[in-house]
Amino acid sequence: MDELTPNNVAASPVERFREFLATRSMRLTQERETIISEIFAAHEHFDVDEIVARLTRPGEKRVSRATVYRTVKSLEEAGLIRKVARSNDRDVYEHDYGYPQHDHLICSKCEKLIEFQNEAISEILEKVAMELGFRLSGHRLEGHGICDACARPPSRRHRKLDMI
Repeated sequence: MDELTPNNVAASPVERFREFLATRSMRLTQERETIISEIFAAHEHFDVDEIVARLTRPGEKRVSRATVYRTVKSLEEAGLIRKVARSNDRDVYEHDYGYPQHDHLICSKCEKLIEFQNEAISEILEKVAMELGFRLSGHRLEGHGICDACARPPSRRHRKLDMI
């Protein structure tokens, strides 16, 4: 995965989530703050079970599985994260808040997600939207196929008997 350079934002993800929760008469609990801090600790694609595993210590749970699932749903509603794809029958998420518009190539064999930015794609979409009288607020492009590593023929070692 290529590293995207984060945008400068006025409020941290925790502050934005606190504001979102306030609009729903909810508060930012310590558990919710732990979850959002874990999710935004590094820019990577993740599924909910990965977050649950990271927040679980042997013999001691820091956050319940149900709280993680509910918080991830709320983070998506708040526009801080978004679903990118499904991998192994699980929803895969990424950061939406604080990162530039980008698109994805998804390998249908190994399920690798490759992020990329391409100004030409954005320009074409804007042009098409303008021609159709459509007010474009953003876009999401996912290309599906086979990555370079999966497209290579398998390297096979010749056994000594094969060389006779």
